[in-house]
Amino acid sequence: MRMLKPALVALAVAIMASPAMAQVPKAADGKPDLTGFWTHASLTPLTRAPSNKTLVVSEMEAKKIASGYAMAGVTEEGFKGATYSDPTKGAPPKGGKDFGVQAYDSFWMDPGARLALVNGEWRTSHVIEPADGQLPYVDPVAQAKRRADRSERYETGNAAYEGPEATNIAERCILGFSNAAGPGMLSGLYNSNYRFVQSPGYMMILAEMAHDARIIPIFASAEQARANRRPSAIKPWFGDSVGWWEGDTFVMESTNINPVQVDNQSSFPISEKAVITERFTRTSEKDIVYEFGVNDPETYTKPWKAQLSFYPSSGVYEYACHEGNYGMHGILAGAREKERRAELAKGKSGKMAKGGQ
Repeated sequence: MRMLKPALVALAVAIMASPAMAQVPKAADGKPDLTGFWTHASLTPLTRAPSNKTLVVSEMEAKKIASGYAMAGVTEEGFKGATYSDPTKGAPPKGGKDFGVQAYDSFWMDPGARLALVNGEWRTSHVIEPADGQLPYVDPVAQAKRRADRSERYETGNAAYEGPEATNIAERCILGFSNAAGPGMLSGLYNSNYRFVQSPGYMMILAEMAHDARIIPIFASAEQARANRRPSAIKPWFGDSVGWWEGDTFVMESTNINPVQVDNQSSFPISEKAVITERFTRTSEKDIVYEFGVNDPETYTKPWKAQLSFYPSSGVYEYACHEGNYGMHGILAGAREKERRAELAKGKSGKMAKGGQ
């Protein structure tokens, strides 16, 4: 027995030091307390880059990968000398892909400085299932075209602008960029802070990005939560979300997401029939493991899952998006001027054609 004591002591120490036994703050009702200011900012993308063969890498590899990541398509090297916008340099070249250098300067960028650290592992993608870190599209060709079209419009500004509705809801400051508030909350180039407020009956999640707020009622079970959904004809922003506890994990399930959000705001494509399940597990005083799963047979061949980690932030700041939004006026005025010039050119060519007869 004396020979076993050191081994037993070592085992006890290891168990107590494990994440499962870490001290987790509790709410008054005994549930893990998620209340606080959090962020999940990281340079890890949703899907895994072809150059990264594994989900988990060493800390040294993680630093190397992070140093080579681009912000909005512009590497750290590309930002050198462009820290602040130069008001004298004039308009960018027509059709140029200038986002991140001329549309923004690096002062505004705050995407995080490292890869995502989840359960003590450095991750190369948020997607954990399928194992290859890719989204299992039903029609990969169509989705590739969708991404290319969105990228072209975003990077060059070349698109139809018949009216405000032609611009997406993030540009119009209705919802935030990057699916910040979810369902399926992802970090973006900036404003990836959150405030969680928990009570026995509700969970409130405030995203700093566009000050989007989700208020989720909490029920005693999944069955009770689903039985208390709104009528399917009601399709709110962020979907009809209900919540419940499964042991020490808070679960949210969202359906009936607003079709406008489905069409042009989600960072990953979904149909109106998608069901997104989010899970929050507080593993320590400074960590919440966040996982979301997407079940959408119209868009994907099978369900898939992503996993991130929330860690403490200093707070949530005011997000002023639409005040004095001269961009919208300028875009629409420019589009009308372009149409006017096209009509003038058309009229002139018509007169010349008649004069030559």
